[in-house]
Amino acid sequence: MCGIAGMLGLLAGAPSGVDLGVVALRMARSLSHRGPDDEGIWTDPVHGVALAHRRLSIVDLSPLGRQPMVSECGRYVLSYNGEIYNHRALRRDLAAGGVTIKGRSDTGVLLAAVATYGLVEALARVNGMFAFGLWDRETRTLHLARDRIGEKPLYVGTLGPVFAFASELKALRTLDSFTAEIDRAALRFYMRAGYIPAPHSIYRAIRKVRPGTVLSVDASGNTTETFYWSLDAVAKAGLARPLTGTPEKAVDALSELLADAVHLRMAADVPHGAFLSGGIDSSLVVALMQAQSARPVRTYSIGFAEPGYDEAGHAAAVSRHLGTDHTELYLTPQATRDVIAYLPDHFDEPFADPSAIPTYLVSKLARRDVTVALSGDGGDELFCGYERYRLGGALRKTMQRVPPLLRGPAGRALSSISATRWTELLGPLTRQLRPDSTWRRNAGEKIRSAGLALADPHPGVLYREMTSHWKAPGEIVRGGDIAGIRVPMGPAEASFAHQVMFADASCYLPDDVLTKVDRVSMAVGLEVRVPLLDHRVIEWSWRVPMAMQVRGGAGKWLLRQLLARHVPPAMFDRRKMGFGVPLDVWLRGPLRGWAEELLSPVRLADGDLLEPGPIRVKWAQHLAGTHRWEFPLWNVLMFQAWRAHVADQATARLREAS
Repeated sequence: MCGIAGMLGLLAGAPSGVDLGVVALRMARSLSHRGPDDEGIWTDPVHGVALAHRRLSIVDLSPLGRQPMVSECGRYVLSYNGEIYNHRALRRDLAAGGVTIKGRSDTGVLLAAVATYGLVEALARVNGMFAFGLWDRETRTLHLARDRIGEKPLYVGTLGPVFAFASELKALRTLDSFTAEIDRAALRFYMRAGYIPAPHSIYRAIRKVRPGTVLSVDASGNTTETFYWSLDAVAKAGLARPLTGTPEKAVDALSELLADAVHLRMAADVPHGAFLSGGIDSSLVVALMQAQSARPVRTYSIGFAEPGYDEAGHAAAVSRHLGTDHTELYLTPQATRDVIAYLPDHFDEPFADPSAIPTYLVSKLARRDVTVALSGDGGDELFCGYERYRLGGALRKTMQRVPPLLRGPAGRALSSISATRWTELLGPLTRQLRPDSTWRRNAGEKIRSAGLALADPHPGVLYREMTSHWKAPGEIVRGGDIAGIRVPMGPAEASFAHQVMFADASCYLPDDVLTKVDRVSMAVGLEVRVPLLDHRVIEWSWRVPMAMQVRGGAGKWLLRQLLARHVPPAMFDRRKMGFGVPLDVWLRGPLRGWAEELLSPVRLADGDLLEPGPIRVKWAQHLAGTHRWEFPLWNVLMFQAWRAHVADQATARLREAS
């Protein structure tokens, strides 16, 4: 796995007197954590092109795998981040056509495929995760491509006289022409969801290349976006051609497909292992790895002292049953505080998924022994694992029983009462629920959200309410129009569960889950591979009827059936916990001082971006224990920590310049 960067000088204002190699090398060195083993640059001063690369050697550790790499025909130059899992099969196909490729790297195979088949056709044949910059010397066009589901990142932007790209924002910030104006609409969406969806970024001048696309740029700065793979087309095709046959045959088919996906991702010239939480997805990946391994697979997990969050015991039980070589680490508040200090630098823009903390620590733990780790991400989004898919559908059915003429007035009545007041009214009832019940946490927010969804029947409204932390981000972010940032809901004719699964796979999966995994693993030089997101698995999953996705009120039925062939159901058949962090307790305890400083009225008002009042109210309520606002507050805290980090960096640069 690697870090890439580069630029194309624009005809309207091409840089003069600039050493492109020096600039490209500076960009690359800001990404040294992504590629600690080697670096390289390629420049064409005549056409104002520079490509840079940092390498983490995984396949073909020899110099023949170095980048940027020029194709055998001399037409293409590639700076590439990723892994082409089927590169051996592609190599055989190319060899059958008379194409010879030097070295064993997948980079050389990708270049040969592009030269032989053309860029779009080559990408259609590729099975992998990747982001790359490809310079076509014949047409003088820079092509920027990203994998189908967005496992690898790619930022782009026109910055003064150049069009620049990089794996992470920090490389773009090294350019003198970088502009740091915050996109307030993106900030509003971030406060709502905890992440910023492609193609947006926290900066107005910078965008993300969308998954499954090629962005082509010419010397005049004109861009063309080409979709070589579309989740929308996949969903429509899958729903139109659902699986037939018995459920047992479906499990057999999934077993064969996942076993091959795991097999492809176990290929490496360096040690490999896996994350093991003890949940269904990671346990299944590890089981399939162990079934194909002659030695115990190395597995890693994180535990918590708080019993409501700890899955380490479940992971250890699965490990013992499968016979893996298991290592676990228990997370403490102090370790959490130490990790928080690094998060703004790792993510480069505000990012508020608290599971980044244990994911960083389990990545760091694994990196002591291995360079590649497999994870179970993607199972929830593809196989109906989240509670909201089932509960949201049930809620919509209940709403549809309300006569249409009454839905609007009833919805407005429910939503007119504040969430705080609803929580007070429902207090005697919710206190009878389990301590970890989401209804006990913030019943008022849920009642108010149901009211808003009842008043507007569009499934996107209910999805937004179910996934929002700040329900009305305009109350705390000054300026910006969030209406232009929309989450696609998938085919209109699909069920509610399918529509929200599509929404999650389009935005939440690439821009939250996979962003988290990429940044924290790359921060420690670990490559993480995700078998469940093999594009063949994604395409197959959309053919699965909902009757095979959900049974007995529980999702991921097919995954459960397959895992039961390897692990006793008693080891995994329990309520989903996720990779949660006890933020609610820690914000009132060991993290309180840190949070209080960032949430002070003066710090919140700085920069005229945030409205302190509503934030301070939630903070006071959380501290008093009358409400649980850890997630909306965490969004603000991570933004504040990011702002402080950016300010510190700017100060450091000024000191260096002077």
